[in-house]
Amino acid sequence: MSTLRSILLHIDASPRCVKRLELAHELAAQHGARVTALYASTPTALTLPFVMGQGAAEMLPMLQQLDTDYRDNAKALFDRAEATATVPFAWTDLREAPLIPAFARRALCTDLLIVGQHDANDLLTTGVPSDFVPSVVMASGRPALVVPYVDTGTTFGQQVLIAWKPTRESAHAVAAAIPFLQRAQRIHLTIADDSAEPSECAAALEDHLRLHDVQAPIQRHAAVAAGEPGEGILSLAADVGADLLVMGCYGHSRARELVLGGATRTVLRSMTLPVLMAH
Repeated sequence: MSTLRSILLHIDASPRCVKRLELAHELAAQHGARVTALYASTPTALTLPFVMGQGAAEMLPMLQQLDTDYRDNAKALFDRAEATATVPFAWTDLREAPLIPAFARRALCTDLLIVGQHDANDLLTTGVPSDFVPSVVMASGRPALVVPYVDTGTTFGQQVLIAWKPTRESAHAVAAAIPFLQRAQRIHLTIADDSAEPSECAAALEDHLRLHDVQAPIQRHAAVAAGEPGEGILSLAADVGADLLVMGCYGHSRARELVLGGATRTVLRSMTLPVLMAH
C-alpha cells in the first residue's frame, strides 16, 4: 500500500476513544484520507449470562437503556471532537451480530483500521471482547493501528521500529506502513531470521523501502532474544524512543479459541506505543 485513503475507526463506550479520534484526525489530515467512525459494542444483555435466567424479562429494558446511554455518551464525545476538527468524519453504528465477524466484514473495504488496546480494568469496554483486535485483524486481513490505553506522548511515526521476519504477516505490515515510513525521521530495524544471513535480509528490505520513496535513515539493531521476543521488541522500542512499532500479527484459531504467537500476545498485552500490525 503506497497511499492511505480510507480509515475505519472503532468507537466504543470508553472515553479512551478520544485518543483514537485525535490520531485518526491527524492521519486523515496528513494523508487526505476519509474516516468512518464505527460504534461497535456487544449488547450488555449478551455479556451477562445470568440475564438469561429467571427475571430476564424485567431486566431487559434496563439493560437496553444502559446500552443506549453508552452509545449516546460515545456519540457526544465524537461530536465534541468533530467540533474542532478540520477533517469531517462519518459516524455509523454496527447493528449486526456477532460483533467480531460483523466488524471484520465492514473492515474488508478499508485501507487501515484504528482500534484500541484491550483494557481489562475499563468497565466501559465490557462489550468489546478481549480478543477483538487480533480476531478482527485475522478475519479481515486488513492492517490495524492499535492505540495503547496508556499515554504515548505527542508524536507519532517520527521514530519507527520495524520488527521484521521473512513472513507474509511481516510483509503485509510493512506494506501498510509505507505511508508512515515515507514521513519518518528515522527507521529502526530488528530482524528475526534463522534461515538467512541477517545482513542480506536487511539489505533486501531497505532496497524495497527505497523503491517506495522511503528516505529516512535506517538503523539496524541486533535481533531481540528468541526466548522472549515480545519483551525484547518493546524494550528496544523504549531504548530508541520509537513512537510507532510495525510488526506482523501471528496466530490461528483452534476449536473456537484464538491462539496467538508469543510476541503478538505480549505486545498486545503490554504495548506502550502505537503498533501497526497485519496478518
